[in-house]
Amino acid sequence: MADQDMPEIPGCLRKFMLKVPEPIYKCSGIKILGRRIKSVLFSTDVSIIRNTNADAVIAVYPFTPQPIITQAVMLAAEVPVFAGVGGGLTQGTRVVNLALHAEFQGALGVVVNAPTKNEVIKRLKQTVDIPVVVTVISENDDIGKRLEAGAAILNVSAAAATPKVVAKIRAEYPEVPIIATGGPNDDTILETVLAGANAITWTPPSNGEIFKDIMEAYRRDEPHPPF
Repeated sequence: MADQDMPEIPGCLRKFMLKVPEPIYKCSGIKILGRRIKSVLFSTDVSIIRNTNADAVIAVYPFTPQPIITQAVMLAAEVPVFAGVGGGLTQGTRVVNLALHAEFQGALGVVVNAPTKNEVIKRLKQTVDIPVVVTVISENDDIGKRLEAGAAILNVSAAAATPKVVAKIRAEYPEVPIIATGGPNDDTILETVLAGANAITWTPPSNGEIFKDIMEAYRRDEPHPPF
């Protein structure tokens, strides 16, 4: 059955939601534990997580990882969660312990940041039974060493250079699963997909941005706008 023929039940109140950009659906997806993931929401805002059609959530944030945050995200999410477990400010044994805790909480995978040492990735691989997702920020990263250490999925986050980095990895490692940031618009998302990304992370608008449109409509005595 083609997507355009697929029955849809939108609901009444919850039909107002954040929908991932259509170009994301052109990627192949990554099948993890039997579940295909194409779109990955980059957010820790539980109200946004609860009101999106993304296939999964990547819960990484600029503070030291805390199990209570992972728990809150997974409690709110109706989809699988990739949990950030450190690798930048947080290093070593603490990363491994956080990863094991995240697996016990129900995470689909654990994400480590670019500064993570290969020795820690190896220990993660030996400790958890869920995919270790390693963040790549530059075309100069030694991908071979990352994969050798135990990276199951690469998470490319190289800003404007992301499509170039994805293409380079795909040329050298045709089979490696790649999640990549899609950039600010449909064109950059499609460029990243065509470069070889299997799944795309999407940054949704903030609560403040969404509220701005709603409140402006209310001030004009207009109904709640569609998003």
